[in-house]
Amino acid sequence: MSSERIIGIDLGTTYSCVAIMEGGKPVIVENSEGARTTPSVVAFTKNGERLVGQFAKRQAVTNPTRTIQSIKREMGTNFRFGVDGISQSPEQISAMILQKLKADTEAFLGEKIERAVITVPAYFNDSQRQATRDAGQIAGLDVLRIINEPTASALAYGITKVADDNTILVFDLGGGTFDVSILEITDGVFEVKATHGNNRLGGDDFDQCIIDWMISEFKTTTDIDLSSDLMAIQRLKETAEKTKIELSSAMVSEVHLPFLTADETGPKHLETQITRAKFNELTAHLVEATLGPLQQALEDAELTPDKIDQIILVGGSTRIPAVQDTIRRFFSKEPIKSVNPDEAVALGAAIQASILAGDVQDVLLLDVIPLSLGIETAGGLFTRIIERNTTIPTSRTMTFTTTEDGQTSVEVHVLQGERELAAFNKSLAKFHLTGIPAAPRSVPKIEVTFDIDADGILHCSARDIGSGTKHSVTIQRTTGLSPDEVDSLQKEAQEFAEQDKQAKEKISTRVQAQTLCSEAERTIEKYGDRVEKHYVDKVKKAVEAVRQALTEGSADDLKPLVAGLDVSLLDLGRAIHSGKGVRAPAPPTKKRITLSDAAEPIELGEVAAQQKGTAGAVPVDD
Repeated sequence: MSSERIIGIDLGTTYSCVAIMEGGKPVIVENSEGARTTPSVVAFTKNGERLVGQFAKRQAVTNPTRTIQSIKREMGTNFRFGVDGISQSPEQISAMILQKLKADTEAFLGEKIERAVITVPAYFNDSQRQATRDAGQIAGLDVLRIINEPTASALAYGITKVADDNTILVFDLGGGTFDVSILEITDGVFEVKATHGNNRLGGDDFDQCIIDWMISEFKTTTDIDLSSDLMAIQRLKETAEKTKIELSSAMVSEVHLPFLTADETGPKHLETQITRAKFNELTAHLVEATLGPLQQALEDAELTPDKIDQIILVGGSTRIPAVQDTIRRFFSKEPIKSVNPDEAVALGAAIQASILAGDVQDVLLLDVIPLSLGIETAGGLFTRIIERNTTIPTSRTMTFTTTEDGQTSVEVHVLQGERELAAFNKSLAKFHLTGIPAAPRSVPKIEVTFDIDADGILHCSARDIGSGTKHSVTIQRTTGLSPDEVDSLQKEAQEFAEQDKQAKEKISTRVQAQTLCSEAERTIEKYGDRVEKHYVDKVKKAVEAVRQALTEGSADDLKPLVAGLDVSLLDLGRAIHSGKGVRAPAPPTKKRITLSDAAEPIELGEVAAQQKGTAGAVPVDD
């Protein structure tokens, strides 16, 4: 029986997180490693094993070409990651991360999970949102809602303040994306007034600045360029992330990277230090880049900085002191730090899940679209049908006409963006409305309707008013996966999950076998001479069988042998601790002691002591 529980997932660029509602409050779900967040990293080992999360991240240094990170930046594109001749799309890689989050949550809760709310950056376009939904479907999740990350964070902050009238600004600087959203919270209504952002700005870029600096420092001292050394770059990447984190609390960070590379003179090391001042200098352009979207969001909301009541920091990169200083100067007030920047998004997603489930009824969320939607018109112009920052769900219709005499069909080219020329905006789809009765140009009237659902995903239709001819489409990406491919990959992912489970069981059995063998040998060595021989022989025989199966047999052969060894080892343990089956000690050898046998007299008590033994024991017109 499937569970009615709905989980909230923050599918992040560098880390992902899951939350659920417990007792009316959102709670973070720990993964199988006991951590509250999971690295958004997937790796493929040379023997075909797939690793996700912390295990994938740990081996990235020695396996850089088969490890993929920050895949979120490629969502909605035709990027492909190839390994062993198999091409993997961003949706497939993201689905692997979501599968782990799903499996860990099921293990944590002890029940099946099938429904989820997944977050995306507010500035994700239609293609990227569709790709995220597809990833969820491939992972075996029914994605009930796609929610903007800053909006989710505002829910996490404001759920306990629903009676307050507040205008809040969410500054979300994550691992790979940056968003600013402005919301008004009034009597439980969360209304997004404006949103803006940059899908190519985040903590990864701050890390890259440190990496470039380290490469430069190393070249200065050794005259070796590391930029094409993949293993060295991966080590630099890990060090850069640690250095960035350290500089959030310390003024200086030491860099120690022994054996980074080698040349004919021997191994080369990187030993240096970086100050917070130097880090601020290297990343000043990135901090400055956050101000553009910040100012634009305020303009769109028709607000000035002094009208913002609270500023919420979301995303690990908001811990950078220079970022916090910039916000403090811009608004002349301290940002709120009561919400954990790493967990706020997942907590808000869980709250939205609870709203959808009907468990939370006094909260209403009104989100907006981040970019304008429209179509290409005569001359290659972009005509907006729905303006950016329009509250969703929404629907709007505009009337267009033909440009040629006798025209019997029109092409509807759907676009998303803010540029005036169609060529500079994101193409979402093209379709044709045919069967229009021939007439002079400008006579036919064609209605184009855009419907945007609560996930911010577009549905489009065109109708010739005169003839009633109509064509409707749900916008699919011009790149990425078709619905059939998504279904096929979902089935494949389910099969892979079963394979993973079987592989895990095999590994667990081998580990258990090796552990029991070592334990048995230690026990026999320590206590073997204190119990009846048949107990020891039984364990030795079981160990021999398991050892042989470990080298020659299959996992199926090994399992019953391990069980047999376990039983025989338990029997041996009982015999040792109960005293039953303990060997009778051999009688002492009697020896006549004469005066010539010892230099000194031997007391009878001493002889007794020597003989005594002891026993041990994620347009145109309206």
